[in-house]
Amino acid sequence: MSPRPDLGPKPTLGYSDSRIARAAERRSDEAALRNFATDPLSRAYVIGGERIVMKQGSPVSDPLFTLAQAHALEGATETVFLGFIDGAARFGFGVMPATAEALKTRDGFHVSDLRSIAVQGLVAPDHLPPIAQAKAVLHWHARHRFCPNCGAATQPVDGGWRRDCPQCQAQHFPRTDPVVIMLAVDGERCLLGRSPRFVPTMWSCLAGFVEPGESIEDAVHRETREEAGIACGRVSYFRSQPWPFPTSLMIGCHTQALTRDIVVDRDELEDARWFDKDEVIAMLQRRHPQGLTTPPPMAIAYHIIRAWLEGEVSFD
Repeated sequence: MSPRPDLGPKPTLGYSDSRIARAAERRSDEAALRNFATDPLSRAYVIGGERIVMKQGSPVSDPLFTLAQAHALEGATETVFLGFIDGAARFGFGVMPATAEALKTRDGFHVSDLRSIAVQGLVAPDHLPPIAQAKAVLHWHARHRFCPNCGAATQPVDGGWRRDCPQCQAQHFPRTDPVVIMLAVDGERCLLGRSPRFVPTMWSCLAGFVEPGESIEDAVHRETREEAGIACGRVSYFRSQPWPFPTSLMIGCHTQALTRDIVVDRDELEDARWFDKDEVIAMLQRRHPQGLTTPPPMAIAYHIIRAWLEGEVSFD
């Protein structure tokens, strides 16, 4: 067995380990929600499409607004009750994307996308999970304003966690799309792929949506076979990560490769190849001789790869 590499302290997995107490039992209490909205301790995250509105700060920005401050920005859409942090209510406050774009040019505001906020550390880490929660639910509202059953306009209820159709009485709930993201391993080697969407140097785990009626294990097997032509056996669950781009849950796994000849699906991947541990360590440490890299530490792919390097994976 290779010696355990010294990769330094483990970074935090982005958008995970939320401190929010979701308080689902309070969502249907309209009087309580009105009181929370006027409580001077309550705060809101302001989101316009893919943009997060923050108050300019140094070294980090402040993403929290009072509800009155949020309403003063104009262009409001939905408001979602997220829950409580240390007894104070938190909301996701939606504005039109054009409102967020316009605020980019106003003094005192910092507007950025959530991926950049996480990678660049633009807010304190505790803010990332509730912002991701708010962004995902507000995205769902923006795309489900009409009933898929009868076509009538729907209305938000339960603090923004349901939309009801007044015509056919159908109830609609936010959806999360499960995605398997896996590292196929063959002894001292692992399989990494390149998507055309990646930055030119980056290689990562393979990934794909779980299909209806499919288990996590079956999805791991299917996606690895479809994208790289590799048959796999045992699957070991690692951990999960909310991924609000727009509403996915990344299900991290390791899987045991049974074959070695790669056949790349060029419709899905730009390339795929086997990497040995020394090369992957150099990629994580940003010292690969060809400048190749892995995803940033906030992404679950980094943690999946690192767990394999540090000997935390077993198929026994």
